[in-house]
Amino acid sequence: MHLTTKPFWLPVLLLVALIAFGKIRETFQRPPRQDVSEELFQGITYHRLARSAPRPLVIHILEIDLTMPGIDFLVTPGDDTIDMDLRARTTTEFADEFEVQIAVNGSFFEPFHAELPWDYYPKLGDPVNINGFAMSDQRIYSEDKLKWPILCLAAAHVEIRYALCDTKDTQGLAGNHMLLQDGEIVAPADDALHPRTAVATNSSGTRLWLIVIDGRQTRYSEGVTLWELAQIALEAGADIALNLDGGGSSTMVMRGDSGTNILNAPFHTNIPMRQRPVGNHLGIFALPLEQ
Repeated sequence: MHLTTKPFWLPVLLLVALIAFGKIRETFQRPPRQDVSEELFQGITYHRLARSAPRPLVIHILEIDLTMPGIDFLVTPGDDTIDMDLRARTTTEFADEFEVQIAVNGSFFEPFHAELPWDYYPKLGDPVNINGFAMSDQRIYSEDKLKWPILCLAAAHVEIRYALCDTKDTQGLAGNHMLLQDGEIVAPADDALHPRTAVATNSSGTRLWLIVIDGRQTRYSEGVTLWELAQIALEAGADIALNLDGGGSSTMVMRGDSGTNILNAPFHTNIPMRQRPVGNHLGIFALPLEQ
């Protein structure tokens, strides 16, 4: 009697087919390469810019008027139940859990690797540490060991600075490079094209911009250098800008009456529209538009 066995390559072929199908399906869910300008909440306007030069780019900018009532902030809280700073969440999961209207990914974190669609860390709920300063509701859970610049926030107040946040600030998180200072580009020179996330303010502190650039997606959006990211922030009207975690972490979401929508095209483990679980996030509370 002969036993019938499946060819060893069948499971591999099935896995490749599933990944390819998922990648094609998610590609069609990406935001269209069309310019959009839309008021989402009181004091919050969303801009999507599609560019063809110097390469295909899709740029997402949230402009926040800090003089409007109802604007407030939240950085992902630390977790006292583990021996690391917090547990990883996607940006959508953060927005849903804490009921913020807008959210982007935040600081760099570790440990991290992303080799294959199934081989990456952190997955949802895995513990991570934040690189640089992090504070949520005035509770500091990551110290300023790296001396990186910090975005400090309170209701109707934002400031990007090298010093620690003031006692009046309630939230804070660090980025690794200053991009703009006093309206001048100070970003380090580099040739690497990546998805990027940045925060920026004007000199009076009355405007905040959240900027996400999609990348690593041929003919859709191929990413920018740090210098180009600084130029985009400058064009938006900013005087000071800070680079946050980018690459597959770069994500921007909006939570509205119909649920939470991804505004950009994240690219985690080479799969478009797949969100990466990340360390912390920046969330914004805002009032709905008046009817």
